[in-house]
Amino acid sequence: QVQLVESGGGLVQPGGSLRLSCAASGSIFRIYAMGWHRQAPGKQRELVAGITDGGSTNYADSVKGRFTISRDNAKNTVYLQMNSLKPEDTAVYYCNAEARRNSWSDRRGYWGQGTQVTVSS
Repeated sequence: QVQLVESGGGLVQPGGSLRLSCAASGSIFRIYAMGWHRQAPGKQRELVAGITDGGSTNYADSVKGRFTISRDNAKNTVYLQMNSLKPEDTAVYYCNAEARRNSWSDRRGYWGQGTQVTVSS
């Protein structure tokens, strides 16, 4: 299996910063796209940022200019640097990855357990 473990969440004041990390482990042939989604109470899970294996990125309009996604392929790790945080950024943040377990298998998505980010004064 492929396991994803997030870290770096916590409580910050408005205008502050956090850096989230997500490390993939287990049986992995190749990881393709990786990304971050978030879900606030009572709301649908939404894409925050994504990055392909080639390094192309995309962001939700609400976080452009404030968040930066990056990855270290040697470590099978994706990061999310969050700056100028706002109360509306408060949510559980989930890491996901599109991966193959071996060269014969299909691509499928995997999800981490989530990490809480709270922005409050």
